[in-house]
Amino acid sequence: MSYKSRKYFSTSGKTKIKYLFLNKKSQIIVVFFHGFMSDMIGKKPNAIQKFCRKKKIGFIKFEYSGHGKSSGKFTDGNISKWTNDAKQLIKTKTKGKKKLIFIGSSMGSWIALNLFKNFHSKIKGFIGIASAPEFTEEIMWKNFSKKIKKNILKNKIYYLNNDYEEPYPITKSLIMNGRKNKILNKKINIKIPVILFHGLKDKIVPLKFSKKIFKLLKTQNKKIIKIKDGDHSLSRKKDLRRICFELRKMTTNIA
Repeated sequence: MSYKSRKYFSTSGKTKIKYLFLNKKSQIIVVFFHGFMSDMIGKKPNAIQKFCRKKKIGFIKFEYSGHGKSSGKFTDGNISKWTNDAKQLIKTKTKGKKKLIFIGSSMGSWIALNLFKNFHSKIKGFIGIASAPEFTEEIMWKNFSKKIKKNILKNKIYYLNNDYEEPYPITKSLIMNGRKNKILNKKINIKIPVILFHGLKDKIVPLKFSKKIFKLLKTQNKKIIKIKDGDHSLSRKKDLRRICFELRKMTTNIA
């Protein structure tokens, strides 16, 4: 799906955030948070967008600064900056008594969980897909060699190879700022339905990350759905059908 017809939101820092907002008058709004170096035109956001259009449910998707068509350099970004991008957009676009369902993909779950404190009374559900909170420390930094760490600390960019198209540029700001955004060391007191999807063949983010989120969310209405043959992306047709099936149940229950 192309970027045609999508708009830009200007943050207080003059960053232009590319976004799409469907069915603005709906009381229920699904907000999709994409992953690290991803965008809003992938299979997951498009499948969820199609579901929301069909069900006439509000839907917001967007791209953090330095991602996709949003302004800014990727290497100038970090978790705090991307969280602030999301906070400003959601706060501006969902005024009033809206019911929000956050869906986070990989890093997107970290961003979404960061915002629970800002939208505590509005959030009525959370779906995590291959969630990766604190990945900068637990997956990246702890596995880097001394040489790589030394170069990063000298403000050099390290390009990390991965299973996708482009290497990930890792900066000192990304690592250090990640440490300021720890969420796995404290409980989140929120009584909402939570569903955490995780592929058991995910070679990027281990299942233990979803298990950690499961423990820190103080709600009885929560479950982890393990996809036996699922990888990190969980973007196959059967994965997307399952995600939308669970989203349909969630939206029906909070309507």
